[in-house]
Amino acid sequence: MAALLPVRARFWTAAAVVVVALWSSGAPALVYPVYEQVWGLTPAVITGIFAVYPVVLVVVLVVFGGISDYVGRRTTMLAGLGSIALGVLIFAIAPDVAWLFVGRIFQGIGVGLALSPAGAALVEYGRSVSWASSINTLATAVGLTIATVLGGGLVQYAPWPRELTFWVLLLVTLALTVAVYFLPRHDRSAAPGARWRPRPIRVPRELRGVVTAASLGAATSFAVGAVLISLGAQLIKDVLHTDNALIAGLVLGISAFVGGWVSIAARHLAPRVAVASGALLGAFAIGLLVVSANLSSLLLFVVTSVIFGAAYGMLFLGSLGLINRYAQPDHRAGTLSVVYLVAYLGQGTVAIGLGFLATALGLAPALSIVGPVLILLALAAAGAAIFFGRPSLEKPSDAAVQPRDAVAEPGGGVRP
Repeated sequence: MAALLPVRARFWTAAAVVVVALWSSGAPALVYPVYEQVWGLTPAVITGIFAVYPVVLVVVLVVFGGISDYVGRRTTMLAGLGSIALGVLIFAIAPDVAWLFVGRIFQGIGVGLALSPAGAALVEYGRSVSWASSINTLATAVGLTIATVLGGGLVQYAPWPRELTFWVLLLVTLALTVAVYFLPRHDRSAAPGARWRPRPIRVPRELRGVVTAASLGAATSFAVGAVLISLGAQLIKDVLHTDNALIAGLVLGISAFVGGWVSIAARHLAPRVAVASGALLGAFAIGLLVVSANLSSLLLFVVTSVIFGAAYGMLFLGSLGLINRYAQPDHRAGTLSVVYLVAYLGQGTVAIGLGFLATALGLAPALSIVGPVLILLALAAAGAAIFFGRPSLEKPSDAAVQPRDAVAEPGGGVRP
């Protein structure tokens, strides 16, 4: 029988799964301009390739959202990483644009399977709910930063600009798959004897307000992320007047870097306060994004990236915090899946709509139309957090959610 990883290593392995999932999501971002040059792709096709991923992911979440509560975190994450690896391999060897759609399908399946159990495992192996939420948000930021900065550097200065970033990601994914194999086999949270079967998404009545607030918060951050990931390289080209992929990656990475830092700095904020504050800050950032695109202002775009990074950090931290704090362990992954479902549905809708508008009207006019819609979404998230960000029943305390196999510290603390 294979030796299991220590509890601390299990926690960071789960965090690494989140990193790879988001890295996979953003890996094509800096390669899209290369595809545009080689195959003559329009913004509608590029955002279509991007949008296939969240659409497939939503379907996976609807059907398999809570499966890890029944078959185990390890089994579900292994299946997700296997699908991510296959999708990345298809990108690496793609001879034409049709293969990119197929690759995104497998990436969507993989991330849909891996993300929720990884988030649930962070709570179960972590030292507290707030720490798990912070590291989850930081992991998403790290994944997106690697995708943009490392991807931009490889595209600009390494050989094989269309393929190398995917070969590197594939090697990392395979190595992580080996680490996940050494997680506990029987890490399910459903009641003994309970069997998984496809079932409609169900949110407990007392958590509907909390899930609504968390879902709108995550949807706001992911929708703006869709703008930056799907057409960010083109947007930076218009603003900076440069084709340098590394510069584009560094500018796009600002938001993710700031978001990761804020997720640690703001970890003691009450989750609903974090969502409300992040949503209001996000609405302001969206307005600045529209203005910077229309004025082609580099300074304003950088300021926008910093502000949106802070908004993203608080929005995602608060959204995860709401679910991690209030959802019961036996359906935590399923409830997280509802939040991801709404978030990725919003992301896919924004990406598709923006792509068609940018093709027909140009990028700046398209943002002028989509921007007000995103601002309304952000304001709705703030309102939901303020008015519905508490369950109708008494919440469990942070201490009541004990990590799996946690080690007691002197004074009652818990460490992974």
